[in-house]
Parts: sequence; C-alpha cells; structure tokens
Amino acid sequence: MTTDRWALGGDLNVARIGYGAMKLTGWPKGERPGRETALAVLRRAVECGVNHIDTAYYYARDGVMANELIREALHPYPDDLVIVTKVGALVEGSDVRLPAAEKTGLTSDGLRRGIEANLRSLGVDRLDVVNLRMGDLDRVQTSLAAPLETLLALREEGLIRHLGVSNVTAAEFAEARAIAPIACVQNLYNLSRRDDDPLVEACAQAGIAYVPYFPVGGFQPITAARLEAVAARHGTTTPQVALAWLLARSPNILPIPGTGSLDHLQENVAAGALKLSAQDIEELG
Repeated sequence: MTTDRWALGGDLNVARIGYGAMKLTGWPKGERPGRETALAVLRRAVECGVNHIDTAYYYARDGVMANELIREALHPYPDDLVIVTKVGALVEGSDVRLPAAEKTGLTSDGLRRGIEANLRSLGVDRLDVVNLRMGDLDRVQTSLAAPLETLLALREEGLIRHLGVSNVTAAEFAEARAIAPIACVQNLYNLSRRDDDPLVEACAQAGIAYVPYFPVGGFQPITAARLEAVAARHGTTTPQVALAWLLARSPNILPIPGTGSLDHLQENVAAGALKLSAQDIEELG
C-alpha cells in the first residue's frame, strides 16, 4: 500500500488508493461476487489500509445494494474510514435518459431523498463527502447553482461534511467553486482517457482532490503494447501499471479501483508501492 496520503476536504486523511464499491452489485451491468465474497473484499480492503470507499445508494441490482454491504461488513466504522457517496442525475432510474433540467434527481426533493437514502442505508448521521453527479458529459452544460445550494442547506442541517462534484466540465467546476467549498472532482480519467488533463491541473493548483473513476478502464480495460512492456519490466500486471501511472501523474489524484475479487484487490493495493521510472512514464506517454 502506498504511504502517500491526501487530506480530503482539508481534514480527512486518506490513503491515495481507495476502493470503488460499484462492482460488488453488478450495477449497472456485469457480474458480481457472492455476498460473502463481497463482504470479505470490503473487510480485507480496510485491513490493507484502504480508508476511502466510494459508493452510492443507487449502486444496487436485484436486491444487492452497495451501501448495505458496506454497512454489514464494516459497521461500526473505523474512526479513519471515509465513505464518499453521491446524489444527483443518476438516482431515479430512467432519469439517465432525460435532459438535465428534467432529471428529478437534481431537484431539491430528489437531492434530499438521495441524501436520506445514503444516510439510512449506511447507518450514519452525517455523510463524509457527497458528490453531486451532473449526468453524462455529452449532455448540455447545466448550471450547478440550484442543486449545490440545496446540498449546502443540507450541510447546514448537519447531514453532510464535505461536497464534491462528478461528471463536470472545467466551466462547471469553476462555477461550483464560486458557490461552495469543493473537496473533490470525480470524473472519467485514466491512461487512455486524458481529456481532463487541464482539469487535473486546475484541481491540483487549488488543492482539490481529483478522483478518477474507471482508473484502469472500467468496462473496457486499458490495453496497449507500451503498458504491457512496462508491466513486464516490473513483473507486475497492466492494471497495476495503470494505477501507478495515475499516482505519479499528480499528487492530488486518488484512484478508486473497484473489484469483486480478493486477488485483484490485493493487486490494486500493491500498485501503491510501484514506483515508475522517468523512462516508464515517458514510454507510457
């Protein structure tokens, strides 16, 4: 496990390699582990030093819910465990197909329902970090003002500690910072998907965490001859190199690789100790 840390929101000290819980449920597609394996993966992650878990109450399929698995496996939670949740555009099922202005998950009522669902299913009184998810990036750019103001009010009620944003453009990030303190940005980013390079830099300059989802490719794993060559040189796997590249890319990057496999979990955590050389990084591009 990497010894590198980041102060998420300025006061939540987390290891830079976290864990994404989505794959434990098979949502929105794909296979999932059996329940006992899922619980074992969560417990082992914490044993390995992972203290940043990403989840959402809508990570659920066929009665298997990520938040409930986290609660069963880890509650009462370790004092240093940081659970990051999300609300917004992807919380109402068919919402994903609607224009942003029509997404009920982004309304004041929809956001409150999302917060309450996360609180209830995780068994907590306050959420460490809540990301406002604005929908897929092929949508029309939308103002974050109204949903962020709703979340700020919920924070004033003591239900939220820190706020983040997800699936945002650089302009939306700038708008969000003018409205509320932002602890993190969670966007798609990895070795082969680097459109967010300028946003990574903007976050780093502002002291804000950048949390890349699908850090090793998600449903389309990263494959490249140069990646394989570097992995062979280090005697590691290509996903480990992809994670190590993210850690080397910028100190504010906090990958959250997800897996339903204990073996893959161990590999992901071990990637934190993999140090890439200047030659490696140059070859990876």
